[in-house]
Amino acid sequence: MIAIRLADYEGLYQDEVALQMNVSRQTVGRIIESAHKKIAEAILFGRALRIVDTIES
Repeated sequence: MIAIRLADYEGLYQDEVALQMNVSRQTVGRIIESAHKKIAEAILFGRALRIVDTIES
């Protein structure tokens, strides 16, 4: 969710997202690719999209 927000909503490049998330750019790319596929399936096939907040305060 964070990677999608930073890359798609805020318009950051993947290397900038990686720095903020403290992961590699390749990891960000995989996260975004997986999220985009799940979002597309939910839209195209009417599947449920469950969003879970995994950030611990």
